[in-house]
Amino acid sequence: MPISVNVRTYIGEILAVCTHPALGDLCRQAETFAMPLLGYVDPYDDTWFNRSQMRLLAPELRVLIDSAPAPEAEAAAEVLALADQLERKPHRYLVFVGD
Repeated sequence: MPISVNVRTYIGEILAVCTHPALGDLCRQAETFAMPLLGYVDPYDDTWFNRSQMRLLAPELRVLIDSAPAPEAEAAAEVLALADQLERKPHRYLVFVGD
């Protein structure tokens, strides 16, 4: 099963999901660029990001939108759109779900 990304509340309710097929490639691309957050997403376990961490993760996603191949750039744009939900209300998390 490939990596997916979702937005969860602090009690675990899933509010939104991204299942773009290039998410795994996106994380590998970020690792190649030595990005400190996205580059360390664990492909085999869940990796959680809170609202404070999004201040660092969002610029990484923007760099990949501008520089990655089209499929990875599309995946980064979808993840960034999900990440916007973390700013709207507290106690929401962006979760990369490994297989």
